[in-house]
Amino acid sequence: MTQMSDAKIVIVATDGFEQSELFTPLEELRKAGATVHVATLDGNAIKGWDQDNWGDSVGGDLKIADVNVDDYDCIVLPGGQINPDLLRVEPDALHLIQNFVSKGKIVAAICHAPWLLIEADVVRGREMTSYHSIKTDLKNAGANWVDQEIAISNGIITSRSPEDLGAFVSKIIEEVKEGKHPRPNAA
Repeated sequence: MTQMSDAKIVIVATDGFEQSELFTPLEELRKAGATVHVATLDGNAIKGWDQDNWGDSVGGDLKIADVNVDDYDCIVLPGGQINPDLLRVEPDALHLIQNFVSKGKIVAAICHAPWLLIEADVVRGREMTSYHSIKTDLKNAGANWVDQEIAISNGIITSRSPEDLGAFVSKIIEEVKEGKHPRPNAA
């Protein structure tokens, strides 16, 4: 068991993150007592996307390349179309996700962020959900796609959209409290 006051969580994102999908977990996980850092490609501020326009910025606490997996209990991957599409070609981001999975840490991805899980090759054989437009991408990568607000497979949490943020954050808290999730490698 992990107390939320002892939990450390890293949110990994770049410009074009869906604003609510970064800010809601950031604020709610901090309210729950966790230490939450934002990792960006260069460690600097990034700008969100809010529905049809650029939104607010959030400061970066560190570079994605400098995240030490052993320092964190969980990685949160916000969606938006732009953010995960930019990150899925970044070796440091993909390596980080693979390390979280291999070490049994909690991985939480919402909306289009499962694109990162596909690119990191960690979806095969797992039950997952996502924004409906990438359902086929997940299926083609070997995931069992379901249309529900939360899908969880051995500590890998996925959600569909901003409408599911309440359930998404609640499940992150629940899973972090449970501690490490030893898991088989993706099939």
